[in-house]
Amino acid sequence: MGEFTSEAAEALKAAEAVYGPLELEEISNRRGSAVWKATGPQGVASIKLGTGEAAEVTAREASVLDRLPGYTVTAGRFDNGVWYVTPWLAGPSTWDVFRPMRKGDGGRPEALAAAVGLCRAVAALHAEGWVHGDLQPQHGIHSEDGTVRLLDFAWSRRVGITPWTTFDGTMVHLTAPELAARIITGPQPVDTTQAADVYALAGTLWTCVTGKWPLDYEAAGLGQRAPVEEMRKAIATRGVPMSAVMPWPALQARLRYVLLAEPDDRPTAAQLADLVQAVDA
Repeated sequence: MGEFTSEAAEALKAAEAVYGPLELEEISNRRGSAVWKATGPQGVASIKLGTGEAAEVTAREASVLDRLPGYTVTAGRFDNGVWYVTPWLAGPSTWDVFRPMRKGDGGRPEALAAAVGLCRAVAALHAEGWVHGDLQPQHGIHSEDGTVRLLDFAWSRRVGITPWTTFDGTMVHLTAPELAARIITGPQPVDTTQAADVYALAGTLWTCVTGKWPLDYEAAGLGQRAPVEEMRKAIATRGVPMSAVMPWPALQARLRYVLLAEPDDRPTAAQLADLVQAVDA
């Protein structure tokens, strides 16, 4: 799984046609989904293969990338899977930008700018009529020119369209309570929402600040190895208190407001960008 079979070698050919002879570095390979960084004389590409149950998820992500402004993708199928090639997004993730701040080595102005940039990127996606559905600390890439690009669109959808029959959630720690409740009670298919994106966005920034998830599972009697189903039930009923770890109170107070708000009371991603930008670094 994740290896370039003779059929999947079409992905390599497609990348080499644009970037020249490639040197491959495996980035990830789990649950049927594998990603390579492919470096050639003409640039760097990302090659993704999805096999088995991950094949249709990969096909769905390629379809999203093909429809988003600013992204390019080439895709194809082989016997047991789907592949796509897209330009590699260079730059640190939001998690990486916040690292000096987490270590106490300064870096707050850079972290704050990155937080605003991530919020603006999500706001731009929402303005185009999309829901991301899987925002995480590693899913925003910050380029040298200040542009922020989003990654991992496997659970993205246009508002009004549901491209899956079953949705069981993505990162449980960043799942909005109303979305967790809908996953538990149904009916399927469950629709991700822009309001749930904003919850995940605030939770992502909280995690980047503290290095920990925003909810205190220990206080709720849930260990770190508790089953996902138990965590989801506790999140759905708001049975897990917020973490008390507050290394950056001015920023975290705004994020806390978002995480505790009801869906209709949450700010939009653009409004959250303004709230974050007003923080004194």
